[in-house]
This record gives sequence, C-alpha cells and structure tokens, in this order.
Amino acid sequence: MPRNLWKLLATSYFCLSCWLLAPTDARAAPVPARPNRTILLPKGAHARLHYGAARLATALRAAGYQVKVQEQGKLPKGQGLIVVGRATDELLRQAATTYHLSAGKTPGKEGFSIASGEKSALVIAGTDNSGALYGCLELAEQVRTQGKLSESLSLTDQPEMVLRGACIGIQKPYYLPGRTVYEYPYTPEVFPWLYDKELWVRYLDMLADNRMNSLYLWNGHPFASLVRLKDYPYAVEVDDATFKKNEEMYRFLTAEADKRGIWVIQMFYNIIVSKPFAEHHNIKTQDRARPIVPLIADYTRKSIAAFVEKYPNVGLMVALGEAMEGAGQDDVDWFTKTIIPGVLDGLKASGQTDLPPIVLRAHDTDAPRVITAALPYYKNLYTEAKFNGEALTTYTPRGSWAELHRQLSSMNSVHIENVHILANLEPFRYGSADFIQKSVQAMHSTYGANGLHLYPQASYWDWPYTADKAPERLLQIDRDWLWYKAWSRYAWRADRPRPAEQNYWGLELGTMFGCDATAGKQIMEAYEQAGEIEPKLLRRYGITDGNRQTLTLGMLMGQLINPKRYGLFTLLYESEAPEGEMIIEYAEKEAKGHPHVGETPPQVATEVVAHGQAAIAAIERAAPAVTRNQAEFGRVKNDMYCQDALANFYAEKVQAALRVLRYKYSHNVADLEQAVPYLERSLSHWQKLVGLTQDTYLYANSMQTAQRKIPMRGVDGTYKTWVEMLPVYQKELVNLRHNIDSLKAVKTAPAAKKLVAASNANVTVLSKAGSNYKLAPGQLAFADTSAQITALAPELLGLKGLRLNKAQQASQGTEVSFKTAKPVKLLVGYFTQKKPGYLPAPQLETDASANDYGQADIRIANAALVAGQPAVNVHVYSFKAGTHTLNLGRGACLVLGFMDASQPLRTYNAGLGGGGEQAKEIDWLFE
Repeated sequence: MPRNLWKLLATSYFCLSCWLLAPTDARAAPVPARPNRTILLPKGAHARLHYGAARLATALRAAGYQVKVQEQGKLPKGQGLIVVGRATDELLRQAATTYHLSAGKTPGKEGFSIASGEKSALVIAGTDNSGALYGCLELAEQVRTQGKLSESLSLTDQPEMVLRGACIGIQKPYYLPGRTVYEYPYTPEVFPWLYDKELWVRYLDMLADNRMNSLYLWNGHPFASLVRLKDYPYAVEVDDATFKKNEEMYRFLTAEADKRGIWVIQMFYNIIVSKPFAEHHNIKTQDRARPIVPLIADYTRKSIAAFVEKYPNVGLMVALGEAMEGAGQDDVDWFTKTIIPGVLDGLKASGQTDLPPIVLRAHDTDAPRVITAALPYYKNLYTEAKFNGEALTTYTPRGSWAELHRQLSSMNSVHIENVHILANLEPFRYGSADFIQKSVQAMHSTYGANGLHLYPQASYWDWPYTADKAPERLLQIDRDWLWYKAWSRYAWRADRPRPAEQNYWGLELGTMFGCDATAGKQIMEAYEQAGEIEPKLLRRYGITDGNRQTLTLGMLMGQLINPKRYGLFTLLYESEAPEGEMIIEYAEKEAKGHPHVGETPPQVATEVVAHGQAAIAAIERAAPAVTRNQAEFGRVKNDMYCQDALANFYAEKVQAALRVLRYKYSHNVADLEQAVPYLERSLSHWQKLVGLTQDTYLYANSMQTAQRKIPMRGVDGTYKTWVEMLPVYQKELVNLRHNIDSLKAVKTAPAAKKLVAASNANVTVLSKAGSNYKLAPGQLAFADTSAQITALAPELLGLKGLRLNKAQQASQGTEVSFKTAKPVKLLVGYFTQKKPGYLPAPQLETDASANDYGQADIRIANAALVAGQPAVNVHVYSFKAGTHTLNLGRGACLVLGFMDASQPLRTYNAGLGGGGEQAKEIDWLFE
C-alpha cells in the first residue's frame, strides 16, 4: 500500500473510529452544539495522561463539544471540568474534595474510577498512569457510543490479567540467502513495514483501544541490528545507514508504546549469534547441539546489556529451547549466568532502577527448574507457555500439559498464556466470541494463568498482510479486528454474562457492516458456528498441534489411517482435546467390539457438517441487511462457505478412512469398496473448496519452508494452495480403485514389495569418534558396551555403520564429519523410548531445525533391535556433495551408514520387536 495512503489512514484514525463506533442514526444526524469542556491534567503530567486526554478530546469534539486540554497545579473554578490523573496526585485530591466525591473502592494496578461531581465535573482517577489512560479511553468510548457525556457516572474498573499483549514476527515465510530459521536482520529491504511510523501508530492505537499493555517482537537474534559492541564491533549485521534507521525506529516505537502504557518485549532465541560474528570466529550461527562456550556467553551477555542500556521501557522474552538443546543444566546456567547478568549490567550502566520484565518461554525447556534457580537473582520474572500448542483446539485443556501450566502458575512469577501461530485456522477469518471467552476462562480456571500473549490470527510469517487476494493487500489489523477485540476484551474481564455478550457483539458487528443488532447477531452466530470446525477437526483427526501441519490444506489418506508414520504428536490428543478417540483407535475398537469413550471421529464428522450448514444459514440471513463494508462482508461470507466445504471434505474422507481400516482387520474387499463413494464425495467437496479459494486467497499457510510437512512438504513455497493439492487427492482415489481391482482379480492380498538392501556410498569419514563396522546381527552396537544387534531390517544389512561410545554420546553428543563427492543419505537410528540417555528423535514441535536435512519423518519404523534396548526407528539425513559436519544432541543413537542419494529407500514398518501389528499397515492402497 502506498505510503501516502498509510498517512491518510493514520491521520484519520480517530475520526474514522469515532464514525465506525457511533450509532447508525447518529452518523446521519447533524452534531449538536455542546457546552465547552476543559480536560485538566496535573503539572508535569506523564505522556500517558496526555495521550489519554487527546483521545478523549477527539471523541468529545466529534460529539459537538468545544474542548481544550491543559495542565494545572491547582484546581481552577468553573463548570464542566474533566480532571484526569492518578488518584494520589494533588490535583485529583483537590477535585475529590471540591466536588464532594465519596471515596469508593480503590482499584488495583491499571485500574481507574470515573465519577461525576458537582458543577458538572468529571474526575478520572487512575491507580497509576496507565489506569488514568484507560479511564480516558473508557469515557471516550462511552461518548462515541452515546453521542454525548453521561450526566451521572460512577464507574470503577480494572483488568484481570497482568500482561495483555499481542505479537509481531519480524520474520519471513522463507529463509534469507545464506541463512537459516529465525535469522532475519532488521533492514528496509526485508521489512519495509518496520520503518513505517504511520503504520506503527495505527497498530499501537489498536492495542491501546483494546487495553493491551505489551507488544512482543519475535526475532532470532535482534541485537546485532540494534546495538554495536565495543568488544565485538564486527558482529553488527547491517550497514551504518540501516543501523541509524534501526536506532531511530526502535526509539520511536518504544516511546510511542510507552505513551500508550505498552511494554515492548523483544523476544530472542538461544543460542544464536550474528552471521558476521559466526564468520569471524568460524562457527555456525546456531547449532542446537553446541555447548555453552565462554566466547558466545560473553558476546550474548554484552549484547543484552547494551540493548537494555540503550532502549528503556523494553522487556525481554527468552526462548531457551529450540535453538539450544533441550532441557538441562545448560538452560539454567544460560539464564542465570548470561541473560540475567546481562540485563543487570545494562540497568547499572543506564542508572535505571525499575526492573524490566523478563519472560521465560517454557517451550522446550524445564521452565519450573529455570525459574526456581532464577528468582533469587531477579524478581520481575514471567513464564509463558502455549495454550493449545500452535493451534486452537479446545477450551477444556487437560492432562500433562495442564499440569505444567498449573505448576508454572503456582510459582512466584506471573504465568502467561500464549495463543500461538494458529496453524489450524489460517487463512480463514476467525471470530467466535464464545470459543474465545471460554478459552480465556480456562486460562484462569484450569491453568491458573494471569496473562495473554496473542499471535496474529493468520499469516504470522507474512506480517502485516493477510493471505486474501484483493486489489490491495489487506492488513491483518483491519481484517482481523474482531480477533484482537475478542481476546483483549476477555483478557480484561473473562466472566461476562453470555446474553449481554451476544448483545454487545451484535452491536459491534452491526456497526461494522451497517446493519441492525439482530443482523449483527447473525453474523456472530456464523462466526461461532464456523469457529467450532477447525478446532474439532484437528483435535480428532490431526497429526500435530504444531505448524508443520496446515489443516486447511487437508490430509492424505495415509495420514488418517497411519498417523504414527508421520510423527504423531500425542500431546494433541492427551491434553489439547476432550477425552476421546483417534481414527485408528476407533477402528480397532469397532473391529474388536470394544466400547467407545468420549468424543469419536464419526461424532465430529457429523458435528462439523452441522456447524458448516448453520454458519452458512446465519450469514445468509444477515446478508440482506448489510449496507457498509460490503466487500469485506463478501469475504467473510466466502470464508463461511470455505469452512463448510472443508468440514464436508474431512467428514467424508474420515468415513472412507474408517472403511479402509475396517478392511485392515476383516481383509474383506467389500469394505474397501464401501470407502470409494465416501472418497469420491470428499474429492467433490475439495473441488468446491478449490473454486472458493482460487480467486480469493494467495495461499493457505504463511510458513513456506521445509518445516511444513502435512499434508505435503512445503519447500520453496510449494503446496501452499488448495489447487496444488487437488491432483494429490485425485491420485489417491485412482490408486485406491486400481488396488481394489488388483485385489479382486487375484483374490488374495498382494505380495509385499521386494526389499532391496541399501548399498554403501563412497564417503570419507573425518571424525575420529568411532570405528566402522558392517551391520549384521551379532555386531556390537556401541564401543563401550556389550549390547549386540539382534535383528535388522533387510535394507540395512551390510551397511557400514559407525560404532560410537554410548557414554560419550550421552555426555557430549554425537558429531559426524565426512566428505563426499556425490549426494548421500546418512541413516541414523533413534531408540523409540523417550527417556534420559536416549537421543530424542527429530521433532519439529520443539526444534525448528528438525527437518533441515529432511530427517523429520521415520523412514523405516522398528528397523533394528539391540539387546536390552527399545526398538530403533531409522531417519534419513540428506547431504549434497562436499564436506559436512552433523552435530546431534546428547543421548544414545546409532549411526547406521551412508547410501547413495539416488537409491530409493521405501518408507514402511519393518515390524521388529513390538511393532509386528503396526507392520500390517495398509498405506500401500493409496500409493
């Protein structure tokens, strides 16, 4: 969007918001003349008071009042004064005495009272400057709604949640050249919006209007774009001109945020260093298996210190996990010996006494252990954990994930709920006030939390734009206004009576679309019906709660009937869904005649279809009354039809999957034949979804890198649209029909495909950690134990493995350096049991680098047995020609050898050990 249009939008913000929020009949009527009003602030008033007074003055002028704002040391005589400040300010005390205001209940932090007094006076008394600001905003909203000041006011209010914030990712849908995940320097070329002050003003005003008090900026290593270190001048990632722009931009942003009572909280990952720093010291920018070393610790501590000294009113959010290996003592040491000392160094250098907030992200770390160790060193600590993973699935969380949240909430720090990524919602609009309200209530009642950290509803990686295909790219803050408004409303106060809320949202949506409250309620009804679809679909049918799955792009039949092959993330079912059954569990119980428990796949299939029908009916009932923002209403309406088609696609495909799974147990081809019409209807609904999205959306998912894997691996922006998935689903149907014909022709199950042993690639191993050996039963698996290999999948026989020291793997990790003239695959065996001592298998839910080499999926399940150990799954790492070093984390694993990259390796279950039943999988029906 052109900058001059940004400027127009920004400068007209207050007038536009007044117009949108005013009653419909008031907009058409002339504004009546009103008496003069003076807004009085104490001498030397804080910037937040001036901002609040300006917002209130704007609303009053739009309602016809003549308004001036001034500071006074003493209360003057006169009528109609509006006195604003902290309750403890002398000016406010004088006002309370002069206007005979009775002392009411004192509100808590960020609270306020608004009281009418004698001489038509109004007093807005805040517990603090933020409270006074919120009092001004509350009164301004009342004036806009009613068209005038109320004659008698007595109101006290305060927020429930301590931190209420939204986040922006200073990241992209793709990797920058020569860089990897999270590595995005702040530059105008990559992030032009970052330097757009008018856009920032609009966004910060939106946060203030929604009473949010924190803004999280997400980036892997922001310091090298914002500070220059005396000891490491070469670490800066941007040129001098950009560095100056960054300084100016960040100072502007933090000052404007502080004016609105908003903490800017800069997030960063550990351990990541700048690219110039890494190149200078011949190290990687990030390496999950890298231990803490003095050089990187010193660089990080000084970066944090310089940042805290340079930018006041800024907090930090610390992600110990993901780029830093798992939970352990390193996390504690890094937090207490590097990060907190860096903050304290910066405070000391700047002379600040107020401790900025430090938010510890619980992701992939032992947060209770870290917080316990850190509290003696720093008091203003917060913890943060994902509400439903990287999705929105339920307002009834339970299980081990709920226990973690409750544990964090019980510590001497505030716990914040992170509504993260929303990989199952994007790109369609989401605005179910009912689901959101119940979710916030669960944050309090189930988790015991008292803070909100809200992600954009969709297109997180593509900020500030949405995925909508429109003449001008739509902005997330415009399209998803309802998302921000609903979450922030309930973060302020969660337990609001449902009937009153239905009326409230009916008026809000009626105002937005120029219709009456009745039609507005129908629009909300459509949002709330559609708002049940994606949560139910993912929690009953999905593989993961993470962003490696894009739910709205559908799922393969293999993913529905054999989810374990795709790295099933069981926490989704155990904690982020009501008690119930997966598709494979339901099918097994049906085959064995066992009773079902809780929410079942057929039940959800029926329910989501009903939700889709109800959403369409409600939006169609509202449509004739819409007179304003009709293009946007058309997009909302189309989203309802999209979600209806999606619901029907899944409902029919799940019924097909259940018939296919019935065949797994019955071996009756008639069961497969029954699946065909369901799959045909599923495909028909997908074709409808393709038509609904082809001219309305640019993509389904904003993360367009190798991390995204379900339904298809999304490398270089591929498989991001519905039309790209259509041939995949068509081929599934063709393959099923063909295989049914083959089964009927031979009357027996087809013979298993011939398995070809992998041949060794010509690779020179450079690391000295182990010795080569030929894989075979009877061989020692490790150099320092007597445990022998007892069984191997046929493909592995004869490969040259690397025999490593198990104790050394546990204490130092595994490093494999090698040189190859041709592309190769390295086969690594991971033990299937998750417990200390074993190297965890690659998992994108906790490690964003877990698919950098294509290693995330299991290639051969239950492929090897070692005496006294769990079964072994094989994962494959792919490398180009050249010299490479692969660092794996700490824990035992098997390095099984190298094979030529061009040689195929079938994905299947070898069934060794306890995997015999699983080896009967029938994915081949669709391949």
